[in-house]
Amino acid sequence: MDSTMNALEDNTFRSVWDALADTPEEAANLRLRSELARQIRALVERQGWTQAQAAAHAGVTQPRMNDLMRGRLSRFSLDALVNMASACGARVEISLQAA
Repeated sequence: MDSTMNALEDNTFRSVWDALADTPEEAANLRLRSELARQIRALVERQGWTQAQAAAHAGVTQPRMNDLMRGRLSRFSLDALVNMASACGARVEISLQAA
């Protein structure tokens, strides 16, 4: 086995976000964006909105809503997701916990 395979096998991560991110701060941001996007998708599905309807509620274009529904997180900042959730009538809360 080559050294690359051994290095990959030795790495363990607390979450997929820790594996993808270069820093703990970036992992935290990815984790929050993922959770917020998941909850916005769930809200859209509960409301029975089409992507066009959801986009109108969220104040974005339908292609942008499609990006969200397909999980393209890299295209959304945390601020943008908070704004979209709020525009859809949701209240966003953040809590801190000890690491």
